[in-house]
Amino acid sequence: MKINTAEFIVSNSDASKCPKDFLPEYAFIGRSNVGKSSLINMITNHKNLAKTSGKPGKTQLINHFKINNNWFLVDLPGYGYAKVSKKTKSTFQKFITDYFENREQLVCAFVLIDIRHEAQKIDIEFMSYMGESEIPFCIIFTKADKISRVKVDSHIAAYRKQMYANNWAEMPQYFVTSSTESIGKEELLSYIDEVNQEVFKNNSGFLNSN
Repeated sequence: MKINTAEFIVSNSDASKCPKDFLPEYAFIGRSNVGKSSLINMITNHKNLAKTSGKPGKTQLINHFKINNNWFLVDLPGYGYAKVSKKTKSTFQKFITDYFENREQLVCAFVLIDIRHEAQKIDIEFMSYMGESEIPFCIIFTKADKISRVKVDSHIAAYRKQMYANNWAEMPQYFVTSSTESIGKEELLSYIDEVNQEVFKNNSGFLNSN
């Protein structure tokens, strides 16, 4: 897939106020400071589409970007550490779960994980929530250029082991990426393109504008 257009549409904190367009949506979420904004900018070929910051917790709203006029990329607030109050954090969790559990247009979520670290409890717990809620998702391992390929493989194996220990039958599909070196970009966009084709082919509720 080649991305020709990427347009910011709306930010809000209420899932019921998300765009009414019935187009497939792909949500990106991960722990704060996982490199989500950089990844979004990399795959869309826009340097500043998503705002990047050295401060964790920069994204605090549901952000919709329309891609190629026929699907939405949704940038969600990070879970875990962020320099915000407990009240604000609980509000985040409320509208994030509302989005995941009620958004009909969502066809796949991408859970971003910093590959530099070994399996983190908070990531395993979040993915368990996704699985228990029957929300389709893939894993995107970020910052793969920061460690050796051997360590990348070792850390992925550790996640697989943890997920099996948490009663997963198999590990979800995953992608290894680096925003600085554009690693994994083509694989990720090809996957989205394949899913879109299936969605438009098999679900008359989604209207292909192409």
